[in-house]
Amino acid sequence: MTERLDARALNRATLARQFLLERTDASALDAVGHLCGLQAQEPQEPFVGLWSRVSGFDPSELSRLLERRAVVRLHLMRRTVHLVTAEDAWNWRPRHQMLLRQRILGVYARDLAGLDLDELAAQARALLSDGRPRSLGVIGRELAERNPDRAPRPLGEAVVAALVPTVQLPPRGTWRSTAGAHYLPLSQWLGRSASPEPSDEADPVGEELVRRYLGAFGPAASADLRAWCGLAGLPRAVAAVRDELVSFRDDRGRELLDLTDAPRPGPDTPAPIRFLPAFDNAILGYHDRSRIIDHDHRGLSVAGERVVLVDGRVAATWTCNAGGIRVTPLRQFTHAEHAAVAEEADHLATFMSDGGYDRR
Repeated sequence: MTERLDARALNRATLARQFLLERTDASALDAVGHLCGLQAQEPQEPFVGLWSRVSGFDPSELSRLLERRAVVRLHLMRRTVHLVTAEDAWNWRPRHQMLLRQRILGVYARDLAGLDLDELAAQARALLSDGRPRSLGVIGRELAERNPDRAPRPLGEAVVAALVPTVQLPPRGTWRSTAGAHYLPLSQWLGRSASPEPSDEADPVGEELVRRYLGAFGPAASADLRAWCGLAGLPRAVAAVRDELVSFRDDRGRELLDLTDAPRPGPDTPAPIRFLPAFDNAILGYHDRSRIIDHDHRGLSVAGERVVLVDGRVAATWTCNAGGIRVTPLRQFTHAEHAAVAEEADHLATFMSDGGYDRR
């Protein structure tokens, strides 16, 4: 009989995979890789995400990784800007090409109607081949000169978010930078030739995505995997690796898949206070988010609210200003919970104010 995992058991598994039960001693680069990247449309949020997960995290380390091209910022899963390792960007971006193209057409169907997108992509590659970083607005305006019946904004966004694999260059995304986004093709930035097109036969990248997702988010259902990456064509990849996996059932009877040797702590494992940034994938990486957030508060995760985990679940929101960290509970805290939240907020305030960090 298939073992059942209730919401609390799934919660502890998620916290363990996400380095939220115990901070990891891994490097920032290895943490980003293990987590399958961090959602990063808000450029400063990954710093808080890593501070909550990596022991002794120094924000300058992540800035250096961006500057040294070891990690990159680009549109990827769900057409959202993610911070991922350069290797993952190179391997995963072609597998997302069709998704990105479909989603940009969904957003700008009227603006792009009748336009030859392959020709637009060729124009953009020629434009960007001079190696000069450009903003989305500049790219759009220069392409509009070649397509005078089209508005610049849809042209620029179609290129950087879908048609041509591009990266947002530092200082965008470095610690405390307010720089705007400027783009270059991924291949130029990494100094590599164009990556191969996905095969119609085997899907090694899809299979690796399944394994990596389960390593960072499992146990999980196929619907959770799809919600995380946005890709519809992964059933074949799941089937290809199924013999490597173990199966569970959740309280709703859904089948959950997992890696055989992945951590699944007991449901009574203590969970520390953790402050999460806006759009953290520990919440957004699932179709069924009930393992970590109550249904009544589900909207917080897509509204860009920063949240506090108490006993492993979303129990408050938080903001940061000159006066420090302000916490707004979503339920009544016990005295012990209040004290623990205040203590972690003080540590976070130190980090946010001067880049200091705990070496715990």
